[in-house]
Order: sequence, then structure tokens, then C-alpha cells
Amino acid sequence: MKRSPRPVEYNAPDRMNQGLWVDERSVEERAIDDWLPITSSRTAKWWYSAFHNVTAIVGAGVLGLPYAMAELGWGPGVAVLVISWIVTLYSLWQMVEMHEIVPGKRFDRYHELGQHAFGEKLGLWIVVPQQLIVEVGVDIVYMIAGGQSLKKFHDLVCNDCKDIKLTYFIMIFASVHFVLSQLPSLNSISGVSLAAAIMSLSYSTIAWGASVDRGVQPDVQYGYKSKTAAGTIFNFFSGLGSIVFAYGGHNVVMEIQATMPSTREKPSKKPMWRGVVVAYIVVAICYLPVALIGYRIFGNEVEENILITLQKPKWLIAMANMFVVIHLIGSYQVYAMPVFDMMETVLVKKLDFSPTCFPASYGLLSANRGDSAYLEFPVSERITKHGTGAYEAANGIED
Repeated sequence: MKRSPRPVEYNAPDRMNQGLWVDERSVEERAIDDWLPITSSRTAKWWYSAFHNVTAIVGAGVLGLPYAMAELGWGPGVAVLVISWIVTLYSLWQMVEMHEIVPGKRFDRYHELGQHAFGEKLGLWIVVPQQLIVEVGVDIVYMIAGGQSLKKFHDLVCNDCKDIKLTYFIMIFASVHFVLSQLPSLNSISGVSLAAAIMSLSYSTIAWGASVDRGVQPDVQYGYKSKTAAGTIFNFFSGLGSIVFAYGGHNVVMEIQATMPSTREKPSKKPMWRGVVVAYIVVAICYLPVALIGYRIFGNEVEENILITLQKPKWLIAMANMFVVIHLIGSYQVYAMPVFDMMETVLVKKLDFSPTCFPASYGLLSANRGDSAYLEFPVSERITKHGTGAYEAANGIED
């Protein structure tokens, strides 16, 4: 017998002014939300926030910061680095606060906040295309960068080997994600994300440490490389864009916070913000030494990737490139999980597919009802397992 939905009451801090929020979704809708990758697990701790944010923010772009400094110069370069750090930390704090800005409701996805601000339809059209462009675009960049770093590692450790096209290394990098993409939720990739965060700190340390070992180069110059005003202006904006790109990761903040439990007494913003602060300390430790020391040592002769400039010792540069590969694997998954969540939401809620025991975006869905050749996990079974309190338990809401 189908049970009728039970309203979930959440007492606002000021009942007189805020009133009482009631969850009017059906049991099936709650069970589906409890199945989707972003909201299926809400057991994350504050340190999950720390390494997820480090993985999302610190990318291979950190290795291009010395080149960006060469395009900007000492004064503007340092100013842009510091201001970007402050501004992005402040904007991230705003997003953490807005996750539960409406009493009793959590904005688990970026587009949900957009819908609250601009309306159900307009908010969706404003946010989702931009978010998808960023997340899919970044994953494409990571796919290519991962292949390039893998090829660089191969060329360094095997000088006499036959040259292999970059395409094959990109395919090798992509093959890892055929396995990792089977993981069901953002919390389930926490180990991969932790390894990626450690790798980002490692290859950043190798970059500035090896630079210090090389020492300031003879006849080093710090002036602008371009001899024309137009070229200098173009390079300035290029360097500005490189630094701004290095401070990304905000488009997955809502989804990261959605993995944390939240109650009236202990809202999710507290552990989330604690993790963000730790993450931004790590970001500063990664970015500032690489940018400033790399530029100080090589001046405007530094390459777009400081590892290319270093070249020696080969074993250390090879190790750094492998660290980059491992980091990009984790970053790829952090950016891909919200995309998987969007795909599965559309398939299950809009196209009426049945949820399976595996994530929907991996092809293990069927529109059939009960006679599928795939291993199905119907909503009714999910409800039987979790009961009508699935949503309350997942959100940390008490009756």
C-alpha cells in the first residue's frame, strides 16, 4: 500500500517572522533526491571541504603563474595575486552562507540558488548553461593537460622509446575515468580528492624548490617581453586571465557543502567554512611561492609551464608531471560529479527513467518497468529500504 507523503517541519529561528517550512514533496521525490550523486550521502566532515576545495581550486594552472607574473610585472602581478585571493575567499564565504539562507531549505546545487534568485525557469537558464560550460570545459582542459603531463613523464623516463602521439596519452588518461565515474556520489570520491590535494601541494613544492636550487639565472630580466604598447597590453590581460583562471572552483561549492549534515543547532556552514579557510591557506602556500620564486629566478624568460623551464633534474621533473596527472584525475571527478547529477536528474525526473543501483549517467538506466535486462533498483525498493524518513535523515532534519 502506498503511503502518503508526510510533511517535514523545520522550525525557523524566528517562527513569528519566518513561519514554518513544510516539505510537500512526495515520498518518491524524496527517495530520488536521496539517490542522486550530490545528495545521496551527507556524512562529510570539515576536512572533506578542505581537500575538495583544494582539488577544485588548485590546478595545473599554478605552474603557469610565473609566466603570468612575467606578463604583469612585479607590482601588478603581486597585487593581482593577493587581491584575487581575498576577493575569491570573500565570494566563497558568501556562497557558504547562502547555502541555507532560507530557513529549513538547503540549496544543494548551484542552479537551485539561481532559481531562488531569478525564478524557477529564468534561474535555470541563467545558471545551468554557464555552469555546464565551466565544468565540461574544465574537464576537457584537464583531459588534454593530463595527457600532456603523462606524455612528458614518458618522454623523461624513456628517452630511447618510440615517440607516441599525444592522442594516445589522452586516451590513457580518459580510461581511468571509465572506472572512477562508476563511484556513486561526491563523498565516495573523497579518497581520490584527498590524493589529488596532496599531489597539488607536492608538485607546487617541487616547482619552487627546484627553482631555488637552480638559483637566479645570469642576466635575468624583469621587464616586459613585448616591445610594443599593444603587445604589452595584450600580455597584461593574458596574465590577468591566467591568475583569475587559477582561482576557480566556486561552481562546485554548493555541491560540496551539500555532502555535509546540517541541523538547526549545527548548520553545515560551520564545518564548510572551516574547511574553506584551511583550503585557502593551502592555496596561498601553493600559489605565492611558485609565482614569486619562479619569476625571481627566471624573470621574463620563464616558459608557460615552469616545469618545462626547469627540465633538470629529470627524475624530479618526471615525478612532478606524474603528480600533476594524479591531481588532474581527482579534479576531473570533482568537476564531473555535478554534471552527472544534472544528467541523472533529467533522466529520472523529466524523462521518467527508473533509478538503478548504479549512477544513471553511466548507461545503467532503463525506461522499462520491471522487465529491464539491467539490474534495476526501483524507487519503491528504495522507499522500502529507507522509509518515509529518507529525506529527513539525509538532511539532518528532525521531526
